[in-house]
Amino acid sequence: MVIFLASIFTSNMVLSNFLGMCSFISVSSEYKTASGLGKAVLLVMVFTTVFNWLIYHYIMIPLGLDYLRYLIFIIVIAATVQIIEMFMDRYLTDLHMKLGIFLPLITVNCAILGISLFMIIRSYSFLQTLLFGIGSGLGWWLAIAALAAIREKMAGNELPPGLAGPAITFIITGIMALAFVGFSGIFVVM
Repeated sequence: MVIFLASIFTSNMVLSNFLGMCSFISVSSEYKTASGLGKAVLLVMVFTTVFNWLIYHYIMIPLGLDYLRYLIFIIVIAATVQIIEMFMDRYLTDLHMKLGIFLPLITVNCAILGISLFMIIRSYSFLQTLLFGIGSGLGWWLAIAALAAIREKMAGNELPPGLAGPAITFIITGIMALAFVGFSGIFVVM
């Protein structure tokens, strides 16, 4: 349970490890779209960590192929993203159109590869990996949804020219990261 809570708050992929920042900044201007991407990233994180753990421990290690983990992990991530993209294209057409190029770019989201590598480095069991994947996905979704809500709320406000656009987004992200540091010591991931 500590791994689950820590991966949401104290070891948040985007606000503590700064992984997955590209889509985090780019898609966070509208809450509905950001939340949709957050859900997609959550699904990809959960499925890929589970699949990658199973493949790593039951195929790669016994066959001595653990040196191929980067390649195999990326293939699993790409396949999972492709399946989710096809599902969204079929059943969630509006969201699929709003996400545009950022949906297939989940494949190269370093946060997703990062959790697969962290589970190996930290020697997580299957249950720990599952909790870590769910928590990391929820943490990423929480962060992008919060940033999008703040940006939507500020959209009508007039800002000084030096703060308009990406500048205020980076400042907000920094403040959010500092807020999440406040959880340090409560939940610690080993």
